[in-house]
Amino acid sequence: MKILYDPDKDILQISFKDEVIEETAQIAPGLILDYDVDGHVLGIELTDASKRVDSPTTITYLVGAANQDKPQPLLKGDA
Repeated sequence: MKILYDPDKDILQISFKDEVIEETAQIAPGLILDYDVDGHVLGIELTDASKRVDSPTTITYLVGAANQDKPQPLLKGDA
């Protein structure tokens, strides 16, 4: 996994795999996902990052169990 912040463009990118991007989709304003040929997410791009996260230049790396019981918000159009 690779995390890149470009302060000149104010874009935060998180790449999960270094593979060919087949499709890119903006799923919400300023939130872009990159997909491989099989539809798996390869990366996330966040525009105007300094306005959306506390500090795009600081990373806290944690290893532990994910909270899968936490309800996830539905996107518009989800049922």
